[in-house]
Amino acid sequence: MSGSLVVDNIGELVTNGAGEGPLGIRRDAAVLVEEGRVVWVGPSAYAPAADRRLDAGGAAVLPGFVDSHAHLVFAGDRAAEFAARMAGEPYTGGGIRTTVGATRAASDDELRANVRRLRGEALRQGTTTMEIKSGYGLTVADEARSLRIAAETSTETTFLGAHVVPAEYADRPDDYVGLVCGPMLAAAAPHAKWIDVFCERGAFDVDHARAILACGQAVGLGVRLHANQLGPGPGVQLGVELGAASVDHCTHLSDADIDALAGAHTTTVATLLPGAEFSTRSPYPDARRLLDAGVTVALATDCNPGSSYTSSMPFCVALAVREMRMTPAEALWAATAGGARALRRDDIGVLTPGARADLVVLDAPSYLHLAYRPGVPLIRKVLLNGVPQ
Repeated sequence: MSGSLVVDNIGELVTNGAGEGPLGIRRDAAVLVEEGRVVWVGPSAYAPAADRRLDAGGAAVLPGFVDSHAHLVFAGDRAAEFAARMAGEPYTGGGIRTTVGATRAASDDELRANVRRLRGEALRQGTTTMEIKSGYGLTVADEARSLRIAAETSTETTFLGAHVVPAEYADRPDDYVGLVCGPMLAAAAPHAKWIDVFCERGAFDVDHARAILACGQAVGLGVRLHANQLGPGPGVQLGVELGAASVDHCTHLSDADIDALAGAHTTTVATLLPGAEFSTRSPYPDARRLLDAGVTVALATDCNPGSSYTSSMPFCVALAVREMRMTPAEALWAATAGGARALRRDDIGVLTPGARADLVVLDAPSYLHLAYRPGVPLIRKVLLNGVPQ
């Protein structure tokens, strides 16, 4: 859709830039969009003329959510596993192999349809940028096709061949690491922007994780890392050492982990995934401890069929406020600008001149309602690159 668009009569505009408080709030505001970009932000009474107008009706407007951690390329579901956890069985991560079997057996069209279904679901809930990982194929061909399919929907694609060691390599983990670093990486890299490893007991130890991530860096992929979800471990400090864009989960942190994330020269974001704790009845990360130490925090859904089958960033914002001691402002920033930092992007997660025109109009007068009214569909309108969805 060509031409300019003005969104005006905004009661509360969250810019994550200049304005009131940490969210850069502007009252009675307007936003002018041209060619998919924000070109002007200011008082509604002084909004420039435009080809088209969207009247926000006094509602709140905020940047589109940036979901920087999601696993959308899979087949099947694990509802029975969820029911077993709710009956008292612990989460170990072992169910990943169940999804691997279903994903390998699925056709490209089946996988593509599932990705599009979940991406559309997230978009309707205000998510305008969504990272998508592979990791349920775990063969050279299946990881490559997973990333090809992911790249049809997102530019933020992540090679996660090191999700778990597949059953056929259970007694030969070193051989599997060699496969990941060699033929699998070569096939996956053309379709990926990032590389990730599940550095956890039962998955990959720190030496294997370091080797895999170094191979990814050598071919130009950025580093992300699953770390410290199931218990204390070396993953967070490895991520900081390697300059990872983010370390994700961060549920079990030592003082040394916090110090590493808060270091003066650290650019690594701690991405928290409260949907996983909700679905596994595990302890939530202590976001307050991270924020008070000066760590940059992001929120993401971890959308996957086993441990966090939600695509809702508003749900994660509500969980962060209720269960992780974040203020509503901190949680919204983490779900927008924080997610952008975790993807090393400065053109999303903000509504300032030059940013991508990804806007969410709430059916509410304030962003506070995201946590205040959990579970209520508050997303009235979504603009992606300035185009109403």
